[in-house]
Amino acid sequence: MPMKHADYLRHDGLALAQMVRHRDVSSSELLEAAIAQMERVQPQINAVCWPELDTAREAAAGPARPEGSFAGVPMLLKDVALAARGFQLTHGSRLFEGVRSEQDSELAARLRSAGFNFFGRTTTPEFGANCTSEALVYGEPTRNPWNLAHSAGGSSGGAAAAVAAGILPVAHGSDGGGSIRIPASCCGLFGLKPTRMRNPMGPVNGEGWGGLGVEHVISRSVRDSAAVLDATHGADTGAPYAAPHFDGSYLQLLDRDPSALRIGLITDSPSGEPVHADCVAAAVDAAALCEQLGHHVEPTRLPDLDFDGFTRAMQLAVAAGTAQAVRAGCAMKGIRPSLDQLETSIFTAVDFALRHSAVDYADAIARMHGIGRRLGAFMADYDVLLTPTLTTPPALIGRYAANRDYVTHRTDTLRYTAFLPYFNASGQPAMSVPLHWNADGLPIGVQFAAAVGREDLLFALAAQLERARPWFDRISPTARGD
Repeated sequence: MPMKHADYLRHDGLALAQMVRHRDVSSSELLEAAIAQMERVQPQINAVCWPELDTAREAAAGPARPEGSFAGVPMLLKDVALAARGFQLTHGSRLFEGVRSEQDSELAARLRSAGFNFFGRTTTPEFGANCTSEALVYGEPTRNPWNLAHSAGGSSGGAAAAVAAGILPVAHGSDGGGSIRIPASCCGLFGLKPTRMRNPMGPVNGEGWGGLGVEHVISRSVRDSAAVLDATHGADTGAPYAAPHFDGSYLQLLDRDPSALRIGLITDSPSGEPVHADCVAAAVDAAALCEQLGHHVEPTRLPDLDFDGFTRAMQLAVAAGTAQAVRAGCAMKGIRPSLDQLETSIFTAVDFALRHSAVDYADAIARMHGIGRRLGAFMADYDVLLTPTLTTPPALIGRYAANRDYVTHRTDTLRYTAFLPYFNASGQPAMSVPLHWNADGLPIGVQFAAAVGREDLLFALAAQLERARPWFDRISPTARGD
């Protein structure tokens, strides 16, 4: 008997895997529930691309892996960077349309070992270089399941939309400047960006965007995120560097509240521009909740992080990584970069990168490392920093479309995401937590950041907040079928 979607929706990934182990449901039934919901909501939200349903059905019909924490649970992979054997990987670009991966990345292999069953990809902006997911290769923009006029965010926008629309409880994402936290905030989900290189990047990649990029998941429950990181973290062979060692279990930390924390509340944008009242209200409300839970909250301001200088440094790091990928794609096809294959922002990003020298790039990396030093020193006074995730509520579709020149486009998007990319530059873990919805019914996330290597602290705090103000059963209209 097919699994009813209402039953599927009320369980997170760990609970679904437990049902598989107990033979209350089969892997095939879970997959068919995910596919049925995907087919229902996809015309509305356009979150899934390049499905591989026959491959997934064959895997589901085989023996389940009872040793995996997520045995038999359906999984979608973001359509950028993460190679998975036999799956198409376009990086959100027409340049790579039809290209399939010949091997698993190390992270994909670890996700398979955890028991996940891959059945497709999720949408992303071209090369992940935007705060919304409206890449031309997918035909339509990715829409927010809470309000279809708004974006689901980016660059892991398809992942967040798929989870918020009830297709699956947890989905792969990546974050090079907020790309897990942005869509988690927009879609009312939990999204943790781990410490730099906590999860493996190889074997093809050494690092992403000069060390800005990391990979993990977006989920409805905190415990799914913690259990995935238990299954995936740790350096892979030949990694250029590694996160501080952690030999415990993130999942096991969730059962006890953290001791009283020193929390710095920051509501002034690093850009110096006004923050929307809804976003300030969400952060202030979260601070009040933290105080009710026994933590000490102190209003503060970030040290001078030179927003304009940092913007230029990040623009060059992202453009250089993007140009490298474009060059590889053009060499593979024997063509030159053109607007027939690339969107305006990406096409001009290649030119921007080529107009800068190796010394310019080294200066940009040095500036980002300097940010890490300053934030590291600032964190000596706090256990956790609390900020709005974004400077405005979820953007309308088209607000950040990539049809402008790269510098103009990226300068605009960095004002929207101003609280986020500094923690990519510093390598610190940071998370967006869904504690607030505005009067229009749109989710407004809040960000917590900790010192390098302290995912344990963030997970413990997130679980405490989840118990105090549960969000798991707060379901989007699209998921409910309204």
